Amino acid sequence: MHTRRYHHGDLRAALLARAEETLRERGPGALSLRELARDLGVSHAAPSRHFKDKQALLDALALAGFDRLVEVLTGARGAGGAFSDRLAALARAYVDFATANAELLDLMFAVKHDPAASLALLEAVQRAVALAEELIADGQRTGEVRQGPVDRISAPVFTTLHGFAGLAVSCRYSAEETAAGLDDVLAYMVRGCAPEGGGVPLPEPRPGRGTGLGRVDQRQES
Repeated sequence: MHTRRYHHGDLRAALLARAEETLRERGPGALSLRELARDLGVSHAAPSRHFKDKQALLDALALAGFDRLVEVLTGARGAGGAFSDRLAALARAYVDFATANAELLDLMFAVKHDPAASLALLEAVQRAVALAEELIADGQRTGEVRQGPVDRISAPVFTTLHGFAGLAVSCRYSAEETAAGLDDVLAYMVRGCAPEGGGVPLPEPRPGRGTGLGRVDQRQES
């Protein structure tokens, strides 16, 4: 781990950036306002002007993570097109974010359940949920998604996607295995959303991808 000295500018942003580096390198248990101050070359009391304690720092990290996630998903979802294609774009963006920011994502979902979580954090979480629910509602309007309460349909979709992302990280899937496995997961999710008896098209797998999850299982068993 290297030490970066802080010279001028936005101390709060510098603290968050260094905290995320520490989170990625050594996990949340290694985060300390005093150590961050030492890394940045400021007095040990300086971080308290921005974060009253470690929990406030974690809350701010989680909020920044959800803001970035919402930005990524908003850019991926697009407008128009088949429901399956829009779901695929959203899902691939989520899995890319999750695999690139595994430690941060774990922190985001841990902190959001804390009773002391800030209102801003809870609102950021809701914005991410709203993106998935809007996609489901659009699919219902076009007849590509079965009717029913939107949250009852979107919750299984999200938990399936989040679970796959966690599996890809914990099992250290290669990029090819992650992409191929996600193709299978997407097909499963689209079938689960489809109207009864409906012939909803499945998302096209990425070129050159085989069946992902089966290949991963075989690799692990060998």
